[in-house]
Amino acid sequence: MAERVYLDWNATAPLRPAARAAMATAMDAVGNPSSVHAEGRAARAILEQARECVAAAVGAQPRDVIFTSGGSEANATALSRAVEHAGRGCDAAIASAIEHVSVLAGGDFSAVTRFDAGPDGVASIAALQEALDAAVAKGAKAPLVALMLANNETGAIQPVRPAADLVHAAGGLLHVDAVQALGKMPFDIKDLGADLVAVSAHKIGGPMGVGALVLGGEQVNVRGSRFGGGQERNRRGGTENLIGIAGFGAAVAEAMRDRDGENQRLLALRQRLEQGLRAIAPETIIFGGHVPRVANTLQFAVRGIRAQTALIALDLAGIAVSSGSACSSGTMKFSEVVRAMGYPLEVAEGAVRLSMGWGTSETDIDRFLDAWRTLAQPLLKTREIAA
Repeated sequence: MAERVYLDWNATAPLRPAARAAMATAMDAVGNPSSVHAEGRAARAILEQARECVAAAVGAQPRDVIFTSGGSEANATALSRAVEHAGRGCDAAIASAIEHVSVLAGGDFSAVTRFDAGPDGVASIAALQEALDAAVAKGAKAPLVALMLANNETGAIQPVRPAADLVHAAGGLLHVDAVQALGKMPFDIKDLGADLVAVSAHKIGGPMGVGALVLGGEQVNVRGSRFGGGQERNRRGGTENLIGIAGFGAAVAEAMRDRDGENQRLLALRQRLEQGLRAIAPETIIFGGHVPRVANTLQFAVRGIRAQTALIALDLAGIAVSSGSACSSGTMKFSEVVRAMGYPLEVAEGAVRLSMGWGTSETDIDRFLDAWRTLAQPLLKTREIAA
């Protein structure tokens, strides 16, 4: 039997050998990173080395990296009342309609005002300005705005810097979910104008269950942990996940070292995919196909083919893909991102996401296209007969 083809790297990437090795080394560390004896200091050294790797990857200072249990916790923390701007909390929450569910859930805010994205999958700066104006008119003095850097479904890169300028002019903070951008595109927290940035380990070949919230400067802080303990500079209580953090640091270092060359390779594979899909069905919709995207991601749909049918058939053919975010696609719902882009329900119900990584080959792409052709052509022929 042929090996399975894995095209769901945005959900989680395989563990990198370097991350596995770093975790194995950390497993032998006896001390608690908060202890002052030699064993504790050795554990602390592992922790701080990983912190430096994460900080360097996003252009931040190591002291501004707060380790979390993953990207979702980092997003939820950013939308919490613990976040302060120049000593005061934020008083309104605004987010693009294409954000991850962990952002749209709102954290500590009772409601999140959403601003639209266009059919190209890019959030509207004009809509953000309207949302900010409305919040200020209602008395908001420090709105918190969330705008991701690269969308987790379409891969579309968002206008973060222009958004930051608008948010700061309104006296607010900008939180950037960079979970799908880390290791896939260059960015610097200062150049983005971001006040908070969320990243995750398992999207780049680190272990599941670890991520970070990175602060953008001295004017932003996360005050006192809710859970006690003085870890992470009193910003997140609980003994740090040393083994996971060690793996995170190693994965970040390797992802950054290979990033540019790997992106060129993945871009060529994505172009091969798009050409193949359109050869099978010229009416294929490539979401965000005309705007800059991270190289590894492709989301598409063909009217008349439901994602639920496609995912099951492809899985039986030995190919793993998804219909959208791994945090919501287990329910086999339609893509909320595609709906937010203004597409009708029948299109959203057909959205299929392919995402690639360092282990993806041309053979994998060709096997997917063969399986898609086998699935799609009879369904499309049936549709033509019915029409």
